Amino acid sequence: MTAEPTTTTAAGDLNQPAVDLFLLAAHGLPATVGYARAAEAAGLGGVWLAEHHFVSYGQCPSATTLAGYLLGATRRIAVGTAAAVLSNRHPVALAEETVLLDAVSAGRFRLGVARGGPWVDLEVYGTGLDRYRDGFAESLDLLGRWLSGAATVGADGGFFAFRDVPVVPRPARPIPVWVAATSPATVDLAAARGLPLLLGVHDDDAAKAALLARYADVAAERGHDPAAVPHASVHLIGLADSRAAAERALRRTLPPWLATTREYVRIDGSAPAHRDLDAYAEHLLRIHPLGSAAECAARLAASAATVGAHRLVLMVEGVGPAATGELISAIGTDLLPALP
Repeated sequence: MTAEPTTTTAAGDLNQPAVDLFLLAAHGLPATVGYARAAEAAGLGGVWLAEHHFVSYGQCPSATTLAGYLLGATRRIAVGTAAAVLSNRHPVALAEETVLLDAVSAGRFRLGVARGGPWVDLEVYGTGLDRYRDGFAESLDLLGRWLSGAATVGADGGFFAFRDVPVVPRPARPIPVWVAATSPATVDLAAARGLPLLLGVHDDDAAKAALLARYADVAAERGHDPAAVPHASVHLIGLADSRAAAERALRRTLPPWLATTREYVRIDGSAPAHRDLDAYAEHLLRIHPLGSAAECAARLAASAATVGAHRLVLMVEGVGPAATGELISAIGTDLLPALP
């Protein structure tokens, strides 16, 4: 397992899992820029940026815009979106941004997309609940056609219909798209197209492995080689002298941050379901790598083996703004050297 793949491709390395950061801009955008620079200095392989609207849980409304800035502010690391909310965006506009960022960064940009949620975002951007419910597959296919290297692309679907237009700039090669997946339906959709998954922080290793086993079955049925797909898996991380010490620290910082997810507003006006935040925090502490560098390295290695993901993406902002920078540095100095 390495921080930076020994053989880098647009899709990622398939021989050695890479270690990246997952950044939600929870502590503000200037801090996020600093975290990305710290990740490069620490020897990590890349950063992935979340995208949210109208909630303080994550303060980045355009993951592609922030990715462009970070690509200019760094020299080596990959910068990805985890994920751009496809239900709020026109897939051609997102594809054009992707080709642009890929070209100016010499292939360091990674595009991940998500369906998103049934939030007020859909009302604000005018895409609507129908697009969220029924338009994800069509949007994903249009996005993929634009990124395939085709010279022209047209559409004749239920949500997008237009004559053939030139793809300018045209991608130098097909550009992969990661799909954030938490449900079997989304797994099947991505597997049928051979697209890699972004697996979230909520599931344990066994649940993620089950999703990837399902993915492998569907992908193989559709003629794709599951072993050639570079999935990514997000893991909460906490480094301390012991697991107990890491848990104590996160019990202070994690629930107040998770509480900001209650700011989501559903488009239909109904009240979102609210988790028991303490119970959810305990769930996350139970299933993720916490403790000494040696303990976390062993847990991550076991996760890589169990899940089968090719990129391990570490969520660091849960420790709070005072400790995140120190945690990123410690990942570089202590955790990475301890990985097998």
